[in-house]
Formats: sequence, C-alpha cells, structure tokens
Amino acid sequence: MEKKKILIVDDEPAFVEAFRVTFEAKGYKVLTASSRKEAQEAVRRHGPQLVVLGTLYPRGEAFVFHNWLKKDPHFRHIPLIVLDAPPEQRGMRGWLSIEGMQLEAEDYMIKPVEPSAIYPLVRNFLERRAEKIRVLVVDDHTMVRDGICAVLRLQEDMEVVGEATNGREAVEKTLTLMPTVVLMDIVMPVMNGLEATKEILKLRPESKILILTQYDEEENLLVARQVGAYGFIPKRAASSALLEGIRTVGKGQYYPPSFGEGGGAQAIRGSFI
Repeated sequence: MEKKKILIVDDEPAFVEAFRVTFEAKGYKVLTASSRKEAQEAVRRHGPQLVVLGTLYPRGEAFVFHNWLKKDPHFRHIPLIVLDAPPEQRGMRGWLSIEGMQLEAEDYMIKPVEPSAIYPLVRNFLERRAEKIRVLVVDDHTMVRDGICAVLRLQEDMEVVGEATNGREAVEKTLTLMPTVVLMDIVMPVMNGLEATKEILKLRPESKILILTQYDEEENLLVARQVGAYGFIPKRAASSALLEGIRTVGKGQYYPPSFGEGGGAQAIRGSFI
C-alpha cells in the first residue's frame, strides 16, 4: 500500500526534523519545505494528502502560501493544519488578525507544540477522508458531467474531487487530485478515454478506471481491458449500474465480473439486463 504523504512547511530545522522522525515512525511519507516556493513546488510535484503549515519568515509568507493552495482548483482540496507562531514571535513570522479571519484550515494550533500532539489530528482526519471514494468525472459534455456529479454528491461514501473535459485534462487532474476512481468517457477531444486510461495507469496505477460510454462495441471492450481499465458501463445502463460500478471498482474489483473474466460485448450487455 502506498504511504500517505504529509508536507510539513516550516523554517525551524529542529522542529521539521522532529516532525519527520515522529511521522515516518507512524508509517507516513514526510515531505519538507522551509520556504513558500519550496512548499509550492512540493505540492505540484508530489501531491501530498495533507499539509501542515508552520512558521515562515518573513511574516506573511505562510498566508501567501495558504492563499495559493486554497485558490488553486487543483490543490484546494488538500486539507491544511496551521501552526501559528507564539505571541512573542508574531511580529516576525506569525499571522495577522486579518489573515486569521480568512483562514481555511482543518485545525489551528499555536507553537510550541510537540509533533506527537499533532499526530492524532492528522491520523483522524486522513482516516475519515480515506473512507470516501474519491471520483474524477471525465466527459466532454457538460450536461452529462453535471448529471453524474449531482448523483454522486448525494452519496455519503463518495466525493467528487474534480471534473475533466478531455483525456489530457483527465491525466493532469488525476496526478494532482489523486482520485480513487476515474469515471472515463471514451470519445473526447484532445485525447480519447482509452489513451488517457493507458497514460494514467502508467503514472498513477492506484487510480482505478471505470469506462462509461455509449460505444460498447467489442473492440472498445477489448482495448479497455488491455490498457488496464477495471470496469465498463454502457451509458444506457448508467442509472442503475453507476453507483454499484464505482463502489466495486473502488475496492479494486472488476465491474461487472464478466469484464475481468474476459467476457465479450454480449456478456457485458447481459450483466445489465
């Protein structure tokens, strides 16, 4: 299983090292950054599951990073825990009152704080998020995406993390949003869904691809299996099969089972009758 990644952003080396040792001992992969620019690069390159934003010099740098993270549509979903400077250091590296009023974070603490005191917050939050199936919806038709997203947002065990309008955008958003399931159309501009599936599974095999298409010919089924998709749903059956398909594929199982067994188009169609 891939280790969950936590980014600690702080300019105090001793605190960063203590944090790294504590959280790596708990089984996390810890990324570190001592400046705003390093933090932004780490988010772009590594896509952490959570960010702990500590103190940065000069004052205001932490707030600038906070705004960048929460305003970027690719990264604003990443949860944030803020560690503010103690009162005697606020003039150098702390948050202004007006900045605090704009804070979007899962929790806020004031230094000094031991990394072991942060651990329960991180663990509980990541465990809660892990319970939900994170879905990226990929289709070039706005009405189709809107309809699918409306249904998924009513499910307590699902979270729509993003939308994409073509295969290339699907690849890019998969790498930044890290969905559990990518719900993928086949016929799209720029890059089709089968090409995007192949590319995604080279770069992020943890994301499972569920093909949702009106083109359920034998050739598409065969290629979808060959490139690594975990499921195939004809759009005509989407209303009855979509949620079951997402939940099944989210567990790493084929949907329908005949898809994983190499069944042809007739067998797949029979699964939805």
